[in-house]
Amino acid sequence: MRKLSTVLSAGCALFAAATQAAPTVEVVTRDDFELIPLNPLRGDASPKAGVLWGDLRADVATGTLIQFADGFSSPPHIHNITYRAVVIDGLVHNDDPEAEMFWMGPGSFWTQPAGETHVTATGEGGGLAFLEIESGPYLVQPAAEAFDNGERPINLEARNVVWLTGEDATWVEGDGAEIAFLWGAPVEGARNGSFVRLPAGHEAVLDTGGTTLKIVSIAGDLTHEAGELAGERTLAPGSYVGSEGDVAHALACVATTPCLLYVSATGKYRVRDGG
Repeated sequence: MRKLSTVLSAGCALFAAATQAAPTVEVVTRDDFELIPLNPLRGDASPKAGVLWGDLRADVATGTLIQFADGFSSPPHIHNITYRAVVIDGLVHNDDPEAEMFWMGPGSFWTQPAGETHVTATGEGGGLAFLEIESGPYLVQPAAEAFDNGERPINLEARNVVWLTGEDATWVEGDGAEIAFLWGAPVEGARNGSFVRLPAGHEAVLDTGGTTLKIVSIAGDLTHEAGELAGERTLAPGSYVGSEGDVAHALACVATTPCLLYVSATGKYRVRDGG
């Protein structure tokens, strides 16, 4: 009986390994979707959204682009959920209604806690930002319904981002690539967010090691491929790559200026020189 049990256990283990889901890669470029008004009743003044993954109206994790019109300024309001955001283009202000204007340029990062009253505005020419939520739906509600959920906002202007090289962070190997940790716990199995910056002309490989990743291009044109899972595509700012399982993302910064990526992960990943 003991031998039979051992054989059955070994067989189950082999079956489980054989039936594990194969790695997957999803690529969404800026040409693959259309920005639509969040509030059609406001006409051209309404911010426009383009969903990269998930659904803003459902109770799911979601990543979306938000485009603001020239000179956009919201009334004081709250959201029912906490969100994180990165400026892709233009200047964005997001703060308390009484705060002086604090303009955040491309590559800046901010968080907006659920229930906190704030205003959002953009400068001349409008702005484009990436917005991420852990669960939805994403709602805009009156300031009169404000509440304190215990979180505090963060406004991190791009010039204040702290960059780490391979000498400072075990997540980076080789020369050129840099990383900046933004939120969460950079440990196995934990949710976290970070920036990865590549110099102009630099080639790198982002190894997931089985970690679930969502990558958003923030600045500079890159090329991306993942072997047989995804052919070469050019990722302009606002494009997205997501993967499940053990995947090697080959990246090349084909811009004349540094390329910037926002990486939302569950666990660890590694950036190494490519080419």
